[in-house]
Amino acid sequence: MRTARNVRLAPVYVALALLAAVSVVPFLWMLATSFKHGSDVYTKVPSLLPLDRRTGEWSPTLENYSYVLEFGGMGQAFVNSVWVCLILVPAKLLIDALAAYAFARIPFPGRDKIFVLLLAGMMVPTITLLVPRLHVTQALGMFDSGWGLIVPNVASVLDIFLLRQFFLSLPTELEEAARIDGASRMQIFWRIVVPLSKPVLAVVTITSFIFHWNDLIWPLVVLNDPELYTLPLALQQLASGESGRAYYMMAGAALAVVPVIVVLMIFQRRIMEGIAFTGLKS
Repeated sequence: MRTARNVRLAPVYVALALLAAVSVVPFLWMLATSFKHGSDVYTKVPSLLPLDRRTGEWSPTLENYSYVLEFGGMGQAFVNSVWVCLILVPAKLLIDALAAYAFARIPFPGRDKIFVLLLAGMMVPTITLLVPRLHVTQALGMFDSGWGLIVPNVASVLDIFLLRQFFLSLPTELEEAARIDGASRMQIFWRIVVPLSKPVLAVVTITSFIFHWNDLIWPLVVLNDPELYTLPLALQQLASGESGRAYYMMAGAALAVVPVIVVLMIFQRRIMEGIAFTGLKS
């Protein structure tokens, strides 16, 4: 039985292996190129490893990373991306969680209609909202500043939806018992709801980090000062200025991508569990 099943699944495993190779090889090629000398990149016979083109010996270098960090602006951009995510992601998580809890558990006039209206807003293409968002950001005096990256992004309808779905799956008996004991809404939220919601909170935190770490459109619109550029903007500028030097571009891309890959590898199981839990009902 098991042998026959394995034979039937063999084509599936082969197909998955091929798809995995297609996904992984470009990433490995990027890393290898980022460690190559300029003269070793363009060769007649492509090599995945950083080898000397004349001797064929192992010859990696860190000069590409030194260049993009010091002269390519990637160092300052990396710091900017880190502090933006450190401020934006926790603030966004707090606001989205409070809003989701209100939509899930607190009855107020027009609650369901407001929630449906928010969901309908998700159907509006993001690109069409750039101009009004930019006008509001300018009116608030946050144009070309770090706060212009943070404040307009501190709430997400998608995250509110995911958190609300999870909060609805929690048993109401726990909250009713806490209210009988005299607990307030905020005490229930912090002491009962938040500890039980760690899987979905982890999903929202990780996906928010990845989105804002890689976001290019909004920083491109709201920032003019190169000292405030985030990694995607600095990488775009590096690609424009060093278009003929693939080893510099690959080093910059590695600096931008590797943190995201590490986060995904560490928390991929928690992400899948949290997404699955959002569809459960008590």
